[in-house]
Amino acid sequence: MTEQTEAILERLVGLHPKSIDLEVGRIERLLAKLGNPHLSLPPTIHIAGTNGKGSTSAFLRAMAEAAGKKVHVYTSPHLVHFRERIRLAGTLVSDEILIDALRRCEKANDGEPITFFEITTTAAFLLFSEHPADLLILEVGLGGRFDATNVIKDALATVITPIAHDHEGFFGTEISRIAWEKAGIMKKGIPSIWAQQEDEVRSVLEAEAAKVGAQPLSIGGQDWMSFEEHGSLIFQGESGLLDLPMPRLGGRHQLSNAGTAIATVRQVLPEITDEQIAKGLTSVDWPARLQRLTSGHLFDQLPKGSELWLDGGHNPHAGLAVASAFADLEEKAPRSLHMVVGMLNTKDPAGYFAPFKGLAKDIITVPIEGNDAALDPVDLAQIAQQAGIPASAAGSVEEAFKRLTLMNMKPAPRILVSGSLYLAGNILKTNGTLPQ
Repeated sequence: MTEQTEAILERLVGLHPKSIDLEVGRIERLLAKLGNPHLSLPPTIHIAGTNGKGSTSAFLRAMAEAAGKKVHVYTSPHLVHFRERIRLAGTLVSDEILIDALRRCEKANDGEPITFFEITTTAAFLLFSEHPADLLILEVGLGGRFDATNVIKDALATVITPIAHDHEGFFGTEISRIAWEKAGIMKKGIPSIWAQQEDEVRSVLEAEAAKVGAQPLSIGGQDWMSFEEHGSLIFQGESGLLDLPMPRLGGRHQLSNAGTAIATVRQVLPEITDEQIAKGLTSVDWPARLQRLTSGHLFDQLPKGSELWLDGGHNPHAGLAVASAFADLEEKAPRSLHMVVGMLNTKDPAGYFAPFKGLAKDIITVPIEGNDAALDPVDLAQIAQQAGIPASAAGSVEEAFKRLTLMNMKPAPRILVSGSLYLAGNILKTNGTLPQ
């Protein structure tokens, strides 16, 4: 990312005193000044949920691109550089094009209060409306109902991935309230595809779907299911059964995300063939989601034969999914699991750590460089200890890796860096393995 890009992004952060302030009035005002580009988008798949939004988006993109479609994608947050958030017809937006869009938005806004996410989402809509594509995959930033992306008036489909507790400072602790927020993206007469949900969540979604007239519905666990059988991904839906290769993305939870993507394709993109779905499953790429690093600065410091894994999951639901994946790895190829963890102070570290009790040998907690909202490593280590896992604090990621190398473990260890997408971004940057 160029200095020019960094400078304009820094200016935009200062346009609103609160980093998160959920309403759509400010972005609607700015969009109107720019000619309402959000009303001139390619056919759009709008995705909300707590976990799996990014992976489901990645599966959808891979399947659509396997069919030769040009696909725009909007996701957040980014891992290393802001350009990762905006993909134009298959390619990350260039600095030159991004800077031009941001400057036009900044000029049209004329110093009015607007959050960073709102003005950068406006820039994304501007670019999506100006560059031809066959499909837009649009991921909400936070919640759904009052999210800046929910200014769109139409969609090809809405998709709701698994809903769980997260961002409780904004949505509270009641899962029904969280589900109500996510359900806000559904629209009258627009198909909606849901991953399998808890009963309470599903009840809220069904009530909101009926209220707005969203239809037809395609519900995981009822209308379709996806599971592993004899080394294959089996997708079973109303139109039949597919025997597919296992997804490139690891972990049992990715079977659900892949299934949600397949259900969406079958519902609204029937021209995509079974062979193209299979190609998408094996070509998909989504960094920091159970990503195995096999080279780079940090990897090279570890004892020969070590495994280094990276995951940005940061809530109890994600902790359970990641722990399940490593339990499966332990069963297939036993070796000691050591964790390096950094988390934000808005998360539930005790809930995240709980599934790793008895699985992780120890945890080294670290700060998240450049993030003032990160939990103090000493406090985070105490929470891990209270969860029943031996833990200690380190002053940096580099220090944590030096400790791991000095342990002289045999066989070579399995190391998981996790707890935050911001930490994951720092790891990719330090290791020299930047997202493409």
